[in-house]
Amino acid sequence: MTQELIDLRTSILEGRYADVLAIVDGLEGMSKQAILRNIESFLVTMLTHLIQNQVDQCLTNSWAALISDSLQQIQTLNLKENKTSYYIEQDEWKPFLEEAIEAALRPASVEAMDYFYHPCQLAASVDRTDLIMTAQTLLDVTYEHSPKTLPAIIDENLVQLPGGEEWKEGKR
Repeated sequence: MTQELIDLRTSILEGRYADVLAIVDGLEGMSKQAILRNIESFLVTMLTHLIQNQVDQCLTNSWAALISDSLQQIQTLNLKENKTSYYIEQDEWKPFLEEAIEAALRPASVEAMDYFYHPCQLAASVDRTDLIMTAQTLLDVTYEHSPKTLPAIIDENLVQLPGGEEWKEGKR
């Protein structure tokens, strides 16, 4: 990015405004890609723990905390600076989720079923359709609630997961 800033400065000083606009467009694209990579990272974290939840049929405090934190971070990152639009619209998550599931399988296999699963075995046992629906439901609340109320709403949704009632009651 340093080179781009040098080129931008030079282009401005030389009055090459078409080049300035091209450089600015490039910088905007780089910024968007960085934000999308961060969103995808939190998406993988969320899905890792949703996979573990689906396979183990329980919900631990650490999984709930990581799912909740991931959703809160996604909400913050996804909202553009104008506060009225998003990098990923509510109906555009499916391809991101499908890709992130594949990335989440290996880390999920580390703890799922008390280390019983190899990533390939875990991949075969995961209900991807259910996982995408669950993740989409959780992502939907990031569009519908403020950052202040989001944690409580996430908790209400986590209670609906397998083992969620036991988690809420402090049994897990």
